[in-house]
Amino acid sequence: MAYYQHSSAIVDKGAQIGEGSRVWHFVHVCGGARIGEGVSLGQNVFVGNKVVICDRCKIQNNVSVYDDVTLEEGVFCGPSMVFTNVYNPRSLIERKDEYRQTLVRKGATLGANCTIVCGTTIGEFAFVGAGAVVNKDVPAYALMVGVPARQIGWMSEFGEQLKLPLQGRGEAVCAHTQARYVLADGKVIKMNPA
Repeated sequence: MAYYQHSSAIVDKGAQIGEGSRVWHFVHVCGGARIGEGVSLGQNVFVGNKVVICDRCKIQNNVSVYDDVTLEEGVFCGPSMVFTNVYNPRSLIERKDEYRQTLVRKGATLGANCTIVCGTTIGEFAFVGAGAVVNKDVPAYALMVGVPARQIGWMSEFGEQLKLPLQGRGEAVCAHTQARYVLADGKVIKMNPA
């Protein structure tokens, strides 16, 4: 086995788990799941059948990654954060054919206890604060907080807030990596590699 699996974890036949990944206590990975290399699944994590988790993601304790969720490389899911896959669930009405896809792009952070409503896309290196409820798409590098989530700033790939206005034009340099970020037309772009 090229990955670590705690004795209390259940990995159903057919699940794909990459080399160097770690599956901790009381995790359940369904048979259709595809999990990349170097992924950490914390205690009591559930991973559905139609889920893709790319390399080097970290899923903290008590997170359920339901069908039709895709996490690109390096996504961080904080403790007890929530994904949904049905927009208007009812116990008495079957809606499994109405699942909405959720995409979390490379390097994004989803803070503890936040909720990502299905059908949304979280942009690259966006940062969703603890307890926020995201019900619409989030731009790359955006810092989101509150219920419903609203943007209050921009974040570097290093995970520090950039001194940029929410709108208009601006430039900022990450103090840790010296990478330069430019805001124009409502988008932040990293101009040079760290």
